[in-house]
Amino acid sequence: MQKLIAGVHKFQREELGRYRELFHRLSQREQTPHTLFITCADSRVLAELITQSQPGDLFVVKNVGNIVPPVTATGSTNSTAAAIELAVQTLAVRDVVVCGHSQCGAMQALVQGAPPVETHPHLGSWLSLAEPVRQLIETNYRHLPAAAERVTAAAEENVLFALENLRAYPTVSARLRAGKLRLHGWFFKIATAELFTYDPTTEQFQPIKETTA
Repeated sequence: MQKLIAGVHKFQREELGRYRELFHRLSQREQTPHTLFITCADSRVLAELITQSQPGDLFVVKNVGNIVPPVTATGSTNSTAAAIELAVQTLAVRDVVVCGHSQCGAMQALVQGAPPVETHPHLGSWLSLAEPVRQLIETNYRHLPAAAERVTAAAEENVLFALENLRAYPTVSARLRAGKLRLHGWFFKIATAELFTYDPTTEQFQPIKETTA
């Protein structure tokens, strides 16, 4: 906590001047983020840092394992769905990014078997939403010799599973049909800070290329 408080004072003392006008401007109107960015709660993955975004640019949702629940999920497992509805329907974001990452503890737990609900009732229930990913790894990735490789495969497949679930949300599907929304699957490699995007034509995650579009 002492480190956090010191950071607050450092921001106020050394950085606020650069952002004062921006925050004042943002306070004068409703938020208008251009992208919903769904990523993992892992402390090493910072959406604003790796995309060099400013306050007001991204509507960020962080959860354990960057899981997008099926549209049928209800109750405590559906807070992410509430954020999706708010960002897509109310804030009218133009893009949705689901960003997985390497060395994901959630995917490791999923591949090894979600923790029992007796000891981790919320975590076990949450990870069970991605059970189809675990089954896919068991079926199609048995050939991978190392556990770390299977975790990476799970993290990548989980991004695709999230995109599949997103398309089933009525507000998402409606804006997709209208050509007003785009979905993107990203993968962040922590060791090198590289970002990859899923290419449907090659069915592979490729390095993100700079574009003027």
